[in-house]
Amino acid sequence: MIPLPTALLIAASLGLAAMLLYLYLLAPGRVRDGGEAIQRQGIEELTRWHYAHRGLHSVDRSVPENSLAAFVAARDGGYGMELDLNLTRDGQVVVFHDDTLERVCGVSGRVVDQTLAELRELRLHGTGERIPTLREVLEEISGSVPLIVELKDTPRHRELCRAAATILDGYSGPYCIESFHPAIVRWFRKHRPAVIRGQLSAGHREFPDQSPPVRFLLSSLLTNGATRPHFVAYRHQDARRAGGSVPRLRLRLFRALGGFLVTWTVTAEDDRKWCLEHFDTIIFEYFLP
Repeated sequence: MIPLPTALLIAASLGLAAMLLYLYLLAPGRVRDGGEAIQRQGIEELTRWHYAHRGLHSVDRSVPENSLAAFVAARDGGYGMELDLNLTRDGQVVVFHDDTLERVCGVSGRVVDQTLAELRELRLHGTGERIPTLREVLEEISGSVPLIVELKDTPRHRELCRAAATILDGYSGPYCIESFHPAIVRWFRKHRPAVIRGQLSAGHREFPDQSPPVRFLLSSLLTNGATRPHFVAYRHQDARRAGGSVPRLRLRLFRALGGFLVTWTVTAEDDRKWCLEHFDTIIFEYFLP
């Protein structure tokens, strides 16, 4: 039988080891090209802005989400913008959120099954706006405001990473990338280490298609050990417990370890003051912060 003092020492040692392991898995990354100073300077510049979710689009859909009109409105209003990347059947990078076309374009089918030419025939929410390509958006914005570029979890996400990175390599304006899929964030960690990268996340209920262990890993940010994001973008409704006044411990620890916090998607009805107090910047929708 192990003496009580020895048992307590073992328990304390195991607890300390578990805590250190958790902090290691949670920790943010550093940009290797140029070191920590460049990484921090770049993120501090990005977090000076607020970001219009899918551009500055309107509730009545007269200015559709992820349209050139929405991105121009955000730019002209002095806001950064968040946009979503998807991949066509012929390998073109388009700016479109959903996997399917029904909600936004009113037709059946998946984006990944259509060619760019076929997508060009469609309109966004019945307006005259077409689905833009990433190249078109970058040409229009031309570095005037920063971009948060989200890569979607398409079945061909590695191809999307390669194609998007190649296009962004030629862009001189400020931008960062983010994704819900850890493999996408990890791809950029490996192949574009100087690009600021973020892990999108939320409470475990926001991942209904995943198994319970995967939901736990995603919501608890335990994939950070593989992806080493420079920032975490967390759904603000899940960022604190009901009635809580501070963000969840995982977010506070991530920030204490040197990471930055972004929250999504903040509307006029939400507790904007709390979001602005506890996060480095916000992604907003349907109002001007």
